[in-house]
Amino acid sequence: MDREVKENYQVVIQAKDMAGQMGGLSGTTTVSITLSDVNDNPPRFTKSLYEFRVPETADLGATVGLLKALDADIGENAEMEYRIISSDGPGMFDIFTNKSTQEGVIAIRRPLDFERKRQYSLRVQVENVHLNPRFFSTGPFRDDATVKIQVEDVDEPPVFERGSYVMEVKEDAMRNTAIGSVSASDPDSNHNPVRYSIDRRTDMDRVFNVHAGNGSVFTLRDLDREEAAWHNISIIATEFNAPRQMTRVPVFIRVLDVNDNAPTFATNYETFVCENAKANQRIQTVSASDPDNPIGGHRFVFSLAPEASGKANFSVRDNKDNTAWILTRRNSYHSLQMSVYLVPVVISDGEYPMQSSTNTLTVRVCTCDRDGNMQLCNAEALTARAGLSTGALVAILLCSIILLMIVVLFAALRRQRKKEPLIISKEDVRDNVVSYNDEGGGEEDTQAFDIGTLRNPEAIEESKQRRDIVPETFYPPVRRPVPLPPVRDPNHNHNGDVREFISQRLQDNDSDPTAPPYDSLATYAYEGSGSVAESLSSLESVTTDGDQDYNYLSEWGPRFKKLADMYGADDSDRDS
Repeated sequence: MDREVKENYQVVIQAKDMAGQMGGLSGTTTVSITLSDVNDNPPRFTKSLYEFRVPETADLGATVGLLKALDADIGENAEMEYRIISSDGPGMFDIFTNKSTQEGVIAIRRPLDFERKRQYSLRVQVENVHLNPRFFSTGPFRDDATVKIQVEDVDEPPVFERGSYVMEVKEDAMRNTAIGSVSASDPDSNHNPVRYSIDRRTDMDRVFNVHAGNGSVFTLRDLDREEAAWHNISIIATEFNAPRQMTRVPVFIRVLDVNDNAPTFATNYETFVCENAKANQRIQTVSASDPDNPIGGHRFVFSLAPEASGKANFSVRDNKDNTAWILTRRNSYHSLQMSVYLVPVVISDGEYPMQSSTNTLTVRVCTCDRDGNMQLCNAEALTARAGLSTGALVAILLCSIILLMIVVLFAALRRQRKKEPLIISKEDVRDNVVSYNDEGGGEEDTQAFDIGTLRNPEAIEESKQRRDIVPETFYPPVRRPVPLPPVRDPNHNHNGDVREFISQRLQDNDSDPTAPPYDSLATYAYEGSGSVAESLSSLESVTTDGDQDYNYLSEWGPRFKKLADMYGADDSDRDS
């Protein structure tokens, strides 16, 4: 039987009793028979030759074409496996089986190049995965086919000879010095010429440039390794006839070191020496730094400046390990004689060309205890420590004084400027009434009060003194005893004591040099003495004379008789 020819069968079976004799009864049934598959058929390609076309710019892993082999079996007996058994381009292509469709998929394994090879020939084989040994005798369960792959030409961008370039140049190289070159070519068959340029986004400072024709890279500006030891730029190769076809390549430029920097102090040293210091005593250890990077490492030499060697108060001892000691050369130092010493230290390197520099070390003279711990330094030394010299402080002080004088002069000019009138125009109506309680002193009084005070009472200068009145601190007022008026007879005229009081006050005013001018009005008030009725002033009364009853004045005694007669007479006059 062959399942591939007929898979299903139906058989009708009849059963009879009485051994099948006449007159017996019978019954029938149908039996369905389905044949199960066995792997007795090999896979077969539908064609013996397959041809495919693929562009040379296809990506790796891209599909070139599909191969389909047929197998009459079903299920796992129809599962197939494809493989490349021979090729004139080894490793260029790969093939695998699509499990769902049992198709062979040819994919690109390596980049294609039309200019190098335009056609590939493959021999592909297909075979069942699950073989049945019972049917090996019927023949091999595999099949072969030939695959032709045609590579299509595509206009490609230029290709550089290298994937990246590394160049070196010394930092003291002159401008327009060539440091290397790049090379690119058009891979297409027509070989279009290539033009070179630098991507300025990678060279913003325009330090380098490239020749457009031959790809030579040269410098445009001076280099400094201490500022930038490496420069990473990108060079673009573009076809003349196809500007859109371009390729970039990274170029790494290393700047080689040249000994062009002198060594200096490694830090800003703050050094002091005790007044009771001994000779050859170490007060500071100094080191140096150099931005250069020699191949064998730094080798610094320390020494005292030649111009300071003859009268030096300190010495420099080189330790031969890129450090040096600052030593004293005498037994004691006095801050009153010299509070700050400046020690010039020369530092040089051992490279070629040799570089050296003179660095000044500031040494302050301080008072120390027995253990050498600093206790007190003078003001000049502290100022030097803070970074300000005596000349700088004097300059700052002079500037402060000049600024103060400018402020005072400006204030004086403002005070002397012409004052505005109290009322500028008739339409200027002031809603606020300002009270100014000052009494003028006459024609000679020119500074008794300031008219501006009427405008701004808050601007009154309390310290201004009047010229018409001498301050009490200079001319104390003359105080003369005022004789008490004698007790007179009640019937006697009382105007004598008042006249005497006014005469005395007038005499005092005429003889007083601090009194106001003669055209000033001076008022005096005298109220008698010994009154038991206190003040009788009508200013404090809330009623008029007509409302008062003064009959009680006659009860106060003979001293108030005159007053009682005066007010009593008024009453009698009004009654009449």
